[in-house]
Amino acid sequence: MKRSIITIAAILMMAISFSAHAEELSLETYLSGFDYKARKEMKIDSESLVSGLEQGLIQLIDIRFKEETAAWRMGFGSHIPLNDLPSRLDELDKEKIIVTACPHKDRAILAMAYLRTKGYNSKYLVDGLLGLAEFLRGDTARYFMEILEDNQGE
Repeated sequence: MKRSIITIAAILMMAISFSAHAEELSLETYLSGFDYKARKEMKIDSESLVSGLEQGLIQLIDIRFKEETAAWRMGFGSHIPLNDLPSRLDELDKEKIIVTACPHKDRAILAMAYLRTKGYNSKYLVDGLLGLAEFLRGDTARYFMEILEDNQGE
């Protein structure tokens, strides 16, 4: 089952992963335009994510199930479960890069692919929320949260 999900995610990832357009595009259009540049552009790591959040260029979307987020969450970003995403697109900022995240990356890839078909500039967090938690430790976390708080005060 898990292998099937990963396979489907990989196919969607390859199919939909070139630079996002301002308009909605079909899966077929994404497939025909997929190349190595697109493959690279669909990914973002924790360090780049944090930098983009600090600059106000990125909107982080945690796409985990409600129960998972209730058990543990980040102190920033938005929570929109993957199965709610189609009905909550109005909560996304088309002016920002939308980064989708889950503990690893399987659901984040699906969410990224879906958002790209809807015209969003979307990436998925390659090291997942677990990698982000590992990156945001100690002074790094303190510094990051201070910057976010300063940015909210502006």
